[in-house]
Amino acid sequence: QVQLVESGGGLVQAGGSLKLSCTTDSHTFSTYPMGWFRQAPGKERELVAAINILWSDGRTYYADSVKGRFTISRHNAKYTLFLQMNSLQPEDQAVYYCAVGGGRYDVAEDYNYWGQGTQVTVSS
Repeated sequence: QVQLVESGGGLVQAGGSLKLSCTTDSHTFSTYPMGWFRQAPGKERELVAAINILWSDGRTYYADSVKGRFTISRHNAKYTLFLQMNSLQPEDQAVYYCAVGGGRYDVAEDYNYWGQGTQVTVSS
C-alpha cells in the first residue's frame, strides 16, 4: 500500500512563500510519476504540478494558474517530493495533496493515490 506523508502547509500572507514536502517509500518514488493536487472548498481537485519518474528526463507539468510561481522538485536520496510555492495569492488557498500516478504524469485522471492533504491558507 502506498503511503505518502505530507508536511509544510500553513498560514501565509499574500505574496509570501511556502514549501510543501511529501515523503514516500523508495519503490514508489522510483517507479511512478508524482504530483501535487489542490482542492479548494466547493471546487474540484486539480493537478497543479507533476514530475515524471526518477530515471526519465524529469519532465514537469504545471497548471497555467501556477506557472512561474510554483516549482516541483525531488530529492532522490530522501524519496521526497517538494512543491515550492512563491507569490502566493488568496486563490491559491486550498488543501494540497501529494499524489502518485500510474501512467501519464501530466494527466490528472492517471493518479490513483493521494496523501492526507495539508492546508495552505493565504491571507490578503
